[in-house]
Amino acid sequence: MSEPTGNWQSDLGLIREAARQAAEIALGFFGQSPEVWWKNEGSSPVSAADFAANDRLQALLMAARPSYGWLSEETDDDTGRLAQDTVFVVDPIDGTRAFINGEKTWCVSVAVVHRGRPVAGVLAAPALGEEFYAVDDGPAMKNEARLTLPAGAAEADDPELVIAADESTMGRFDVGYRGRLHRHRHVPSLAYRLAMVADGRIDGTIVKRNSHDWDLAAADLILERAGGSLVDLEGKPIRYNRADVSHGVMVAGSQRALGSLLPHLAQYPAG
Repeated sequence: MSEPTGNWQSDLGLIREAARQAAEIALGFFGQSPEVWWKNEGSSPVSAADFAANDRLQALLMAARPSYGWLSEETDDDTGRLAQDTVFVVDPIDGTRAFINGEKTWCVSVAVVHRGRPVAGVLAAPALGEEFYAVDDGPAMKNEARLTLPAGAAEADDPELVIAADESTMGRFDVGYRGRLHRHRHVPSLAYRLAMVADGRIDGTIVKRNSHDWDLAAADLILERAGGSLVDLEGKPIRYNRADVSHGVMVAGSQRALGSLLPHLAQYPAG
Protein backbone atom coordinates (compact mmCIF):
# COMPACT_ATOMS: atom_id res chain seq x y z
CA MET A 1 0.00 0.00 0.00
CA SER A 2 1.08 3.58 -0.58
CA GLU A 3 2.12 5.51 2.47
CA PRO A 4 0.30 8.78 3.22
CA THR A 5 2.34 11.86 2.50
CA GLY A 6 1.02 13.63 5.59
CA ASN A 7 1.03 16.83 3.57
CA TRP A 8 -2.24 17.20 1.73
CA GLN A 9 -1.58 20.91 1.28
CA SER A 10 1.32 19.97 -0.99
CA ASP A 11 -0.97 17.63 -2.91
CA LEU A 12 -3.52 20.43 -3.26
CA GLY A 13 -0.88 22.64 -4.86
CA LEU A 14 0.02 19.80 -7.22
CA ILE A 15 -3.54 19.07 -8.35
CA ARG A 16 -4.39 22.77 -8.72
CA GLU A 17 -1.51 23.24 -11.13
CA ALA A 18 -2.38 20.06 -13.03
CA ALA A 19 -6.07 21.05 -13.25
CA ARG A 20 -5.13 24.49 -14.55
CA GLN A 21 -2.99 22.98 -17.30
CA ALA A 22 -5.71 20.49 -18.24
CA ALA A 23 -8.32 23.28 -18.21
CA GLU A 24 -6.18 25.35 -20.56
CA ILE A 25 -5.94 22.42 -22.95
CA ALA A 26 -9.70 21.81 -22.81
CA LEU A 27 -10.45 25.49 -23.29
CA GLY A 28 -8.48 25.37 -26.55
CA PHE A 29 -11.07 22.89 -27.88
CA PHE A 30 -14.09 24.77 -26.49
CA GLY A 31 -16.34 26.16 -29.20
CA GLN A 32 -14.18 24.54 -31.89
CA SER A 33 -16.43 21.51 -32.63
CA PRO A 34 -14.00 18.86 -31.34
CA GLU A 35 -14.40 15.28 -32.48
CA VAL A 36 -16.96 13.43 -30.33
CA TRP A 37 -17.49 9.72 -29.73
CA TRP A 38 -20.27 7.94 -27.83
CA LYS A 39 -19.69 5.37 -25.10
CA ASN A 40 -21.88 3.36 -22.70
CA GLU A 41 -24.05 2.12 -25.58
CA GLY A 42 -24.38 5.58 -27.02
CA SER A 43 -25.64 7.30 -23.87
CA SER A 44 -22.56 9.31 -22.92
CA PRO A 45 -20.38 11.57 -25.10
CA VAL A 46 -16.62 11.90 -24.90
CA SER A 47 -14.61 14.39 -26.92
CA ALA A 48 -11.06 14.82 -28.11
CA ALA A 49 -10.75 17.48 -25.40
CA ASP A 50 -11.55 14.91 -22.67
CA PHE A 51 -8.74 12.65 -23.86
CA ALA A 52 -6.22 15.48 -24.25
CA ALA A 53 -6.96 16.84 -20.77
CA ASN A 54 -6.82 13.35 -19.28
CA ASP A 55 -3.42 12.68 -20.84
CA ARG A 56 -1.98 15.86 -19.34
CA LEU A 57 -3.39 15.12 -15.89
CA GLN A 58 -2.16 11.55 -15.84
CA ALA A 59 1.32 12.48 -17.03
CA LEU A 60 1.76 15.29 -14.49
CA LEU A 61 0.17 13.64 -11.47
CA MET A 62 1.58 10.13 -11.77
CA ALA A 63 5.08 11.47 -12.42
CA ALA A 64 4.83 13.50 -9.21
CA ARG A 65 3.21 10.77 -7.08
CA PRO A 66 4.07 7.39 -8.64
CA SER A 67 2.96 5.49 -5.52
CA TYR A 68 -0.64 6.78 -5.77
CA GLY A 69 -3.41 4.91 -7.51
CA TRP A 70 -5.27 6.30 -10.50
CA LEU A 71 -9.00 6.39 -11.29
CA SER A 72 -10.30 8.45 -14.20
CA GLU A 73 -13.46 8.39 -16.26
CA GLU A 74 -11.36 8.34 -19.44
CA THR A 75 -8.83 5.65 -18.47
CA ASP A 76 -9.47 1.90 -18.34
CA ASP A 77 -9.81 0.98 -14.69
CA ASP A 78 -6.80 -0.66 -13.06
CA THR A 79 -8.02 -2.55 -10.01
CA GLY A 80 -4.52 -2.23 -8.56
CA ARG A 81 -5.80 1.08 -7.19
CA LEU A 82 -7.73 -0.92 -4.57
CA ALA A 83 -4.43 -1.83 -2.89
CA GLN A 84 -3.48 1.85 -2.61
CA ASP A 85 -4.37 3.98 0.41
CA THR A 86 -4.15 7.14 -1.70
CA VAL A 87 -5.62 7.58 -5.17
CA PHE A 88 -6.08 10.36 -7.71
CA VAL A 89 -9.74 10.51 -8.79
CA VAL A 90 -10.17 12.47 -12.00
CA ASP A 91 -12.78 13.63 -14.47
CA PRO A 92 -10.91 15.54 -17.20
CA ILE A 93 -14.12 17.28 -18.27
CA ASP A 94 -17.17 16.95 -16.04
CA GLY A 95 -20.12 18.17 -18.09
CA THR A 96 -19.02 17.02 -21.54
CA ARG A 97 -22.56 17.54 -22.86
CA ALA A 98 -22.40 21.18 -21.83
CA PHE A 99 -18.88 21.46 -23.27
CA ILE A 100 -19.81 20.19 -26.74
CA ASN A 101 -22.97 22.33 -26.74
CA GLY A 102 -20.98 25.51 -26.07
CA GLU A 103 -22.27 25.95 -22.49
CA LYS A 104 -19.74 27.23 -19.97
CA THR A 105 -20.78 25.11 -16.97
CA TRP A 106 -18.13 22.39 -17.30
CA CYS A 107 -15.06 21.80 -15.21
CA VAL A 108 -11.92 19.76 -14.72
CA SER A 109 -12.30 17.75 -11.51
CA VAL A 110 -9.31 16.35 -9.62
CA ALA A 111 -9.27 14.86 -6.12
CA VAL A 112 -6.83 13.07 -3.86
CA VAL A 113 -8.70 10.33 -2.01
CA HIS A 114 -7.10 8.77 1.08
CA ARG A 115 -8.60 5.67 2.69
CA GLY A 116 -11.97 6.25 1.09
CA ARG A 117 -12.44 9.97 1.60
CA PRO A 118 -11.22 13.03 -0.36
CA VAL A 119 -8.45 15.02 1.33
CA ALA A 120 -7.71 17.53 -1.46
CA GLY A 121 -9.86 18.62 -4.37
CA VAL A 122 -10.07 21.16 -7.16
CA LEU A 123 -12.65 22.07 -9.79
CA ALA A 124 -11.35 24.30 -12.57
CA ALA A 125 -14.06 25.96 -14.69
CA PRO A 126 -12.00 28.04 -17.13
CA ALA A 127 -14.86 29.19 -19.37
CA LEU A 128 -16.32 30.88 -16.29
CA GLY A 129 -13.03 32.04 -14.80
CA GLU A 130 -13.71 30.03 -11.64
CA GLU A 131 -11.59 27.69 -9.54
CA PHE A 132 -12.96 25.91 -6.47
CA TYR A 133 -10.60 24.07 -4.15
CA ALA A 134 -10.22 22.68 -0.64
CA VAL A 135 -7.98 20.56 1.57
CA ASP A 136 -9.30 18.41 4.41
CA ASP A 137 -8.19 20.69 7.25
CA GLY A 138 -8.73 24.02 5.49
CA PRO A 139 -11.50 26.21 4.10
CA ALA A 140 -13.30 25.81 0.81
CA MET A 141 -12.28 28.50 -1.64
CA LYS A 142 -13.60 29.99 -4.87
CA ASN A 143 -10.75 31.83 -6.54
CA GLU A 144 -9.44 33.78 -3.54
CA ALA A 145 -12.72 34.02 -1.59
CA ARG A 146 -13.67 31.69 1.26
CA LEU A 147 -16.94 29.76 0.92
CA THR A 148 -18.98 29.48 4.10
CA LEU A 149 -22.56 28.22 4.18
CA PRO A 150 -24.90 29.35 6.97
CA ALA A 151 -24.50 27.20 10.06
CA GLY A 152 -28.07 27.62 11.33
CA ALA A 153 -30.02 24.66 12.63
CA ALA A 154 -31.86 22.59 10.06
CA GLU A 155 -35.62 23.01 9.93
CA ALA A 156 -37.70 20.02 8.86
CA ASP A 157 -40.33 22.22 7.21
CA ASP A 158 -38.09 25.03 5.97
CA PRO A 159 -39.71 26.58 2.86
CA GLU A 160 -38.23 28.38 -0.13
CA LEU A 161 -35.48 25.92 -0.98
CA VAL A 162 -33.87 26.25 -4.40
CA ILE A 163 -32.67 22.88 -5.65
CA ALA A 164 -31.17 21.57 -8.89
CA ALA A 165 -33.25 18.60 -10.01
CA ASP A 166 -34.85 17.44 -13.22
CA GLU A 167 -38.61 17.13 -13.74
CA SER A 168 -38.67 13.40 -13.00
CA THR A 169 -36.90 13.92 -9.68
CA MET A 170 -39.22 16.75 -8.67
CA GLY A 171 -42.11 14.41 -9.38
CA ARG A 172 -40.91 12.04 -6.65
CA PHE A 173 -41.97 14.55 -4.01
CA ASP A 174 -45.59 14.78 -2.90
CA VAL A 175 -47.45 17.80 -4.23
CA GLY A 176 -47.60 19.52 -0.85
CA TYR A 177 -43.85 19.41 -0.31
CA ARG A 178 -43.06 20.13 -3.96
CA GLY A 179 -44.80 23.47 -3.56
CA ARG A 180 -42.10 24.52 -1.10
CA LEU A 181 -39.30 23.91 -3.63
CA HIS A 182 -38.05 26.07 -6.45
CA ARG A 183 -36.36 24.16 -9.27
CA HIS A 184 -33.17 25.57 -10.71
CA ARG A 185 -32.58 24.78 -14.37
CA HIS A 186 -30.62 21.61 -15.02
CA VAL A 187 -26.82 21.89 -15.05
CA PRO A 188 -25.22 18.89 -16.82
CA SER A 189 -22.02 18.89 -14.74
CA LEU A 190 -22.71 17.19 -11.43
CA ALA A 191 -19.45 18.46 -9.97
CA TYR A 192 -20.36 22.02 -10.91
CA ARG A 193 -23.84 21.63 -9.37
CA LEU A 194 -22.22 20.62 -6.08
CA ALA A 195 -19.94 23.64 -6.35
CA MET A 196 -23.02 25.83 -6.80
CA VAL A 197 -24.32 24.47 -3.48
CA ALA A 198 -20.98 25.21 -1.79
CA ASP A 199 -21.13 28.71 -3.29
CA GLY A 200 -24.62 29.31 -1.86
CA ARG A 201 -26.21 29.81 -5.28
CA ILE A 202 -28.60 26.90 -4.71
CA ASP A 203 -29.62 25.17 -1.49
CA GLY A 204 -29.19 21.62 -2.69
CA THR A 205 -29.32 19.07 -5.47
CA ILE A 206 -30.58 15.53 -5.84
CA VAL A 207 -28.03 13.11 -7.29
CA LYS A 208 -29.67 10.30 -9.23
CA ARG A 209 -28.28 6.77 -9.14
CA ASN A 210 -25.27 5.77 -11.26
CA SER A 211 -23.08 8.78 -10.59
CA HIS A 212 -19.41 7.84 -10.18
CA ASP A 213 -16.44 8.63 -7.97
CA TRP A 214 -14.94 10.98 -10.58
CA ASP A 215 -18.16 13.05 -10.70
CA LEU A 216 -18.19 13.56 -6.97
CA ALA A 217 -14.94 13.31 -5.00
CA ALA A 218 -13.46 16.79 -5.46
CA ALA A 219 -16.80 18.57 -5.17
CA ASP A 220 -17.75 16.49 -2.11
CA LEU A 221 -14.74 17.81 -0.20
CA ILE A 222 -15.30 21.40 -1.35
CA LEU A 223 -18.92 21.23 -0.20
CA GLU A 224 -17.95 19.65 3.13
CA ARG A 225 -15.35 22.33 3.87
CA ALA A 226 -17.89 25.04 2.99
CA GLY A 227 -20.23 23.65 5.67
CA GLY A 228 -22.53 21.43 3.62
CA SER A 229 -22.69 17.70 2.93
CA LEU A 230 -23.17 15.07 0.25
CA VAL A 231 -24.89 12.04 1.78
CA ASP A 232 -26.83 8.94 0.87
CA LEU A 233 -30.49 8.51 1.80
CA GLU A 234 -29.47 7.33 5.27
CA GLY A 235 -27.54 10.55 5.80
CA LYS A 236 -24.14 8.82 5.56
CA PRO A 237 -21.09 10.27 3.75
CA ILE A 238 -19.88 8.70 0.52
CA ARG A 239 -16.95 6.27 0.40
CA TYR A 240 -14.60 6.30 -2.58
CA ASN A 241 -12.11 3.97 -4.25
CA ARG A 242 -14.23 0.85 -3.87
CA ALA A 243 -14.43 -1.96 -6.43
CA ASP A 244 -17.76 -0.50 -7.61
CA VAL A 245 -17.27 3.22 -8.24
CA SER A 246 -20.95 3.93 -8.96
CA HIS A 247 -23.38 5.23 -6.35
CA GLY A 248 -27.06 5.22 -5.49
CA VAL A 249 -29.38 8.16 -4.94
CA MET A 250 -27.84 10.95 -2.86
CA VAL A 251 -28.65 14.45 -1.73
CA ALA A 252 -26.25 17.37 -1.39
CA GLY A 253 -26.98 20.59 0.37
CA SER A 254 -26.48 23.08 3.10
CA GLN A 255 -27.42 21.76 6.54
CA ARG A 256 -30.65 23.75 6.26
CA ALA A 257 -31.54 22.01 3.01
CA LEU A 258 -30.61 18.53 4.18
CA GLY A 259 -32.82 18.86 7.24
CA SER A 260 -35.76 19.51 4.97
CA LEU A 261 -35.00 17.27 1.98
CA LEU A 262 -33.79 14.05 3.60
CA PRO A 263 -37.06 13.12 5.33
CA HIS A 264 -38.90 13.53 2.05
CA LEU A 265 -36.33 11.44 0.16
CA ALA A 266 -36.39 8.49 2.54
CA GLN A 267 -38.88 6.65 0.31
CA TYR A 268 -37.12 7.60 -2.95
CA PRO A 269 -36.94 4.38 -5.01
CA ALA A 270 -33.48 3.02 -5.69
CA GLY A 271 -34.19 2.58 -9.40
